[in-house]
Amino acid sequence: MATRTLGNRYHLVRRIGRGGMSEVWHGHDEVLDRPVAVKVMAPGQEIPIDLVRAEARSAARLAHPNVAGVHDFGTSADQPYIVMELVEGRTLGAHLANGPLDWRISVRICAEVAAGLAAAHAEHVVHQDIKPGNIMLTPSGAKVLDFGIAAAVGAADPDPDGPVMGTPAFVAPERFAGHPATPATDMFALGTLLYQCLSGRLPWTATTPTELVEATCKLDPEPLPDIAGLPPEVVDLCSRCLSKEPAERPTALVAALLLGEAVDARVYVPMRDLAPIVVTDWADEPTSKAGRHRAP
Repeated sequence: MATRTLGNRYHLVRRIGRGGMSEVWHGHDEVLDRPVAVKVMAPGQEIPIDLVRAEARSAARLAHPNVAGVHDFGTSADQPYIVMELVEGRTLGAHLANGPLDWRISVRICAEVAAGLAAAHAEHVVHQDIKPGNIMLTPSGAKVLDFGIAAAVGAADPDPDGPVMGTPAFVAPERFAGHPATPATDMFALGTLLYQCLSGRLPWTATTPTELVEATCKLDPEPLPDIAGLPPEVVDLCSRCLSKEPAERPTALVAALLLGEAVDARVYVPMRDLAPIVVTDWADEPTSKAGRHRAP
């Protein structure tokens, strides 16, 4: 299969990743002479073409430096595939395997992830699977990968009786109650991501996935450890992202700007959303830096 070419254009060189439903290959675009990542369905998987096309269209609308770009969609032998930007680097998960990160690095990464989410939410797309394995750290910054289970804001689950989409440790409690995915769903995952980067562990202690879901839905997160120099507004933001109530979580735009300000990092956010946020959200931010956010 290593010599397979899709659409008479995309040469598959080697497999670089595999999930439950798909494989990702390092490929080469023979027409434009550039490396690409090609996501194809894993052998034996019967995924509706319309579902994969919808994923490609959702991700293709997102032109943002912290989101891996989508170049093309096609089918080969009735199997759909998506051609994406090839992102070189190591996943955040690989870095966290060695323990927590310096708080400044953690905050900067999460500011960039939040900026990518703000771009997605502005296009009414919810990622639904923000986790360390879907964040690639590159020389130019963090990149959000894999919109494979992305959904339109508020869309009903395609299989209401099936398992909840996402990775249990990062799934918001309202999703387990059957509520649709919203931008607040991603913000809960961002809070979990920030907590893990800062502490090296998840906000809840559990020994099984069932215990973890139970804790997420019923218990408060364990307090973050004391971290020298960590601004209190970052701790507050993390806490609010992990709120059981979706309405209490900040928007991705507010999170990106607040976290970026905490480490003096520039983030790229949807400009059309800045004006209303200044009036309605920033004035209410419980932080000494409220009102001093700046656009790039």
